[in-house]
Amino acid sequence: MSEHRRKPQQPQGGGHAAARRGQSGSPSGRRAAPRGATGSPSDSYGSGFYGSGGEEPTYGGRAEARRAAQRSGGGRRRAAEPTGRRGPGGPNGPGRGRGRSALPAKKRFIDYPRAGKQGLQRWVPSWKLVTGLFLGFIGSLVAVAGVGYAMVSVPNIADTAEAQNNVYYWSDGTEMVATGGEANRQIINYASIPEAMRYAVISQENKTFETDRGIDPKGIARAVFNMATGGDTQGGSTITQQYVKNARLDDQSQTVTRKFKEIFISIKVNTTVPKDEIMAGYLNSAYYGRNAYGLQAASRAYFNKDAAKLNPGECAFLSAMLKGATYYDPAGATNVDPVEATVSKNRKRALIQMQDTLDKMVEYGHLSPTVRAKYTELPDVKNPRSNTALSGQIGYLVDLAKGYLVNNTDITAEALQQGGYSIYTTFDKKKVNELEDAVRKVRKANIDPKKRPDTDTHVQFGGASVDPATGAIRAVYGGEDATKHFTNNADYTGVQIGSTMKPFVLAAAMKWGVRNPEGPDSQAQDERTVVSPKSLYSGQNKLKIKDYRGDVWRNEKDEEWLQTNDGNESYGAPPNYRIDLREAMRESVNSAYVQLGMDVGLDKVKESAVDAGIKKDSLTGTSFPSFSIGISAPSAIRMAGAYATFASSGEQRDPFSVAKVTDKDGTVYSHKTQTKQAFESPVADNVTDVLKTVVDRGTGTNAQLTGREVAGKTGTTDGNKSAWFVGYTPQLSTSISMFRYDDDETKKNRTFLKMFGTGGQKKIHGASFPAQIWHDYMERALKGEPAEPFPVPEPIGEIVNDAPTPTPTPTVSESEEASTSPTPTPSVTLPSPSPSASESCRFSWQCDDASSGGTDGGVTSSPTPSVTDTSGSGNSRGNGNGGLFGGSTG
Repeated sequence: MSEHRRKPQQPQGGGHAAARRGQSGSPSGRRAAPRGATGSPSDSYGSGFYGSGGEEPTYGGRAEARRAAQRSGGGRRRAAEPTGRRGPGGPNGPGRGRGRSALPAKKRFIDYPRAGKQGLQRWVPSWKLVTGLFLGFIGSLVAVAGVGYAMVSVPNIADTAEAQNNVYYWSDGTEMVATGGEANRQIINYASIPEAMRYAVISQENKTFETDRGIDPKGIARAVFNMATGGDTQGGSTITQQYVKNARLDDQSQTVTRKFKEIFISIKVNTTVPKDEIMAGYLNSAYYGRNAYGLQAASRAYFNKDAAKLNPGECAFLSAMLKGATYYDPAGATNVDPVEATVSKNRKRALIQMQDTLDKMVEYGHLSPTVRAKYTELPDVKNPRSNTALSGQIGYLVDLAKGYLVNNTDITAEALQQGGYSIYTTFDKKKVNELEDAVRKVRKANIDPKKRPDTDTHVQFGGASVDPATGAIRAVYGGEDATKHFTNNADYTGVQIGSTMKPFVLAAAMKWGVRNPEGPDSQAQDERTVVSPKSLYSGQNKLKIKDYRGDVWRNEKDEEWLQTNDGNESYGAPPNYRIDLREAMRESVNSAYVQLGMDVGLDKVKESAVDAGIKKDSLTGTSFPSFSIGISAPSAIRMAGAYATFASSGEQRDPFSVAKVTDKDGTVYSHKTQTKQAFESPVADNVTDVLKTVVDRGTGTNAQLTGREVAGKTGTTDGNKSAWFVGYTPQLSTSISMFRYDDDETKKNRTFLKMFGTGGQKKIHGASFPAQIWHDYMERALKGEPAEPFPVPEPIGEIVNDAPTPTPTPTVSESEEASTSPTPTPSVTLPSPSPSASESCRFSWQCDDASSGGTDGGVTSSPTPSVTDTSGSGNSRGNGNGGLFGGSTG
C-alpha cells in the first residue's frame, strides 16, 4: 500500500521528541519521566493488564494514548461496562481501566428494568414503582368514573311505555295481522303496590336493596366475565340495575360497553332517585308474561283483580313470573319450548319458586310464619287473555312463527315484544281456512256434547300440512279458537301416534336390514339382511316377542311380552299366521311390526324416525318392543314433515314457518332450506308404495282422493285415547290427530280420556274421523293442481322368512274362524306335502310359537301373565297385554 495511504506505525516510545526528552533526563519537562520510574508503589499497577511486574508503556500524546487503549481493549465500549467485569482480578480486581465506568448512571423516569441490579433483581419492580402505578390506576378509574357519571342521565321509566307492532304476512305477501307490540301497561303509584309484593321481590332478587348503592360489584364482575368468555350474559343485576335496564329498551344488547354504561346510570339513579320510586318504577316496567308490562297489568292478566288487592301468595307467584314467564306461567308456553315449557313442568317450577320466595320472606323478617302457612299451593290463575285479533287460527299461527324465530334465529322474545318487525310466514291463507272448515264440518256432524256428555266433551283435533319440496308449513289446525283454547294442537301435545310409527320401522328394515338370526355370539353377528316388503312375519295375536338372542322379551315384572293386535285378531294362515310386510301394514298388524322392530334393533328404528324428521326428545320408551307401534308423541307438524321425507324420495327438510323477517334497516332473517338424504330413494319409494296399499285397499280407504295417488297410514292407540291419519301426495303431506283431553289449566293432573262411544262410534280409529278430515281438506287444498304420480320403486332387499307355509288343517273350528281377520289373508302357496316346522321358518321365534297355536288365537302353553290394566289406561309399564303404557293398536 502507498505511503500516502497508510502511515508507518509509530514506535511505542512516543516518537523522536519523546526519545529526546527521555535521553536528556531533565526533570523540568512536562512529562519528565514515565510512571514507575520513581520506584514508588503508587506508580505501578502491580499485576496490571500488561502482566505482573511489567512497566506501562509510554505514549507520545493523548491521541496516541487513545489509539493504544483501543488496540488493547480498553476503548469506549469497554470503558462503559461495569468495573471489574472480565478482569483477571475478579469482579473487583484491578484489571479494568477506569475510563467512563467511573461516571454515575443517568437517571430514568421509570427505573425498569432496574439499573445497577443484576439477574432477577433487575426485573423485580421497586416499591416506589408499584406504589406509583397503583395510585395512577386508581386515579384513572376515578377520572373515568367521574366522566362517566357526568355524561349519563337518569332515564324516565314512563318513556318506555310505547312499543311497535309486528306485522305478520301470509305466504302470498298479504297482511295477516299486526300484533305483538301492544303496551299492556298501567302505571300505579308506590302506595298502590302491596307491601308483600315489594318484599317478595326484595327477598328473591336483591335482599340488600334498601341499603345498597344500586350495584353489586361481585355480581357485575361475574356477569362481565361471563360475557367475555361467552357464558350467560344475564345476572349480576340489582333491582336498581333492572330498573335501569327496563327504562332503556332502546339498548338491550348484551355487551360489556352497555353493562358499564348501565353501572354508571345505576349509580346516578341510586344517588338521585328515592328507593320508593326505584321500586315502583321497576314493578311498573317489568315484564310478567302474557303481554303484561307492570304489576297492574300482570294482576289483571293472571288474577283479574287490581294489584292493590293481591295477597302474599299471589305476590310471591308474580315475583316468580319475573324470572321468565315462558317457564313459569302455569298455562305453559309450548310454542316456544314444547318439551320444557309444558303445563305440568311450568306449574311445578312456579310452585317451587313461589314457596321459596315465601320462605325467604319469613327468613328476612318480611312475613310472619302464620301468614306464610296459608299459601302452600298455586293460586287460582286465570286462563290467558288474548288479543281479539288473534282469534280463530291466527293466534296459533302467530305463536308458531314467534316460537320458530326465538328458537332458530338471533331474534329474542324481548326483541319481538318490543316490535317493529315485518314477519313473512309460510302459511297459505286458503289452505288454513280449508283445514279449519274440514275439521268444523266433521265436528258439527258428529260431535255433540249435549247429546253425549260422557263421550263427546273435551274432543280435540289437531292438524298440519307441509310442503315436501321445501319443508314450509302451509297450514295448521291448533284448536277451535286461539283465544279460548290455548294449547296448539298442531304443536307438541303429548298425544301418542300409534301405528303411524310403523313406516319408520319398515324404512329401518330396508335401510339397515335385520340382524343375523343366529344371534350376537355367532361369527356372522355383524351381518344384516336388507328386508323386502315381501318378507313374511307372524300376524298371530298375543305373539311372544323375542329379542336378538332369541329369548322371549320380559318386562320389569319378569312377565313374558305377548303382543296383541287390534281387536285381538290374528292375521295370516294358521298355524304360522305368516303375513308379508305389505299386508301387515295394510291391516296394521302389530305383532308383525313389533317383531320386525326387534329384529332390526330398536336403536335403528329410533334412528330412522329421527332421520325422517321426528324430534329425538319426543320419542319415548325406545327400549321397549311397543316403541315400534307408536307410544311416542311427536307433534302433528313433525309427523307431517317426517312423512314428507318419504314423499320426496328420502330427502328430509325440517318444517319451518317463517320465510323472511325485515325491520326498518332491512332484512334481519332469511330462511335457507337445508336438505339431507335421510333415506336412499329405493328405501323411501318402497315405503311409499307400501303405504299406497293402505289407502287403496286397507285401513285408510276413507282418505282416497279423486284421480290422485295417496300414501298414508292410520294410527289408533291402546285405550282408544287418540287416533291419527297421516298421508301425502307428491305435493303435500298432512297429518290429522283426534283425542280427548281435559284442557282445564287449573287441574294438576290433566289426562287423556278414552274415546269409546265418541261421536256415536263404538271406537274411534284413524280410519274414521281423522281420515275423513284429511280427505275433505286435501281435496280442496289440491284443487287446480295437476295430479302427480309417485316414483316407481326399485326392487329392494331379500324376502326374509321366505319358506312355504304348512298346509292348514281342513277342518276349522268356529272359534278359530272368529280369531282370524275378516279381511282376505295374503295369498300363500300351500305345497304338499307340508314341510316340518323347522323348515318353514328362518327365525327361531317363527317356529316356537307356530307349534303352540290354538283356538284361543295363538296363546302358548306357557302361563299367561296376569293383566291388571286390561282397559288400556296407559298407566302401567310393560304389562302382559302389549307393553309400555299398554302398547298401541292399529
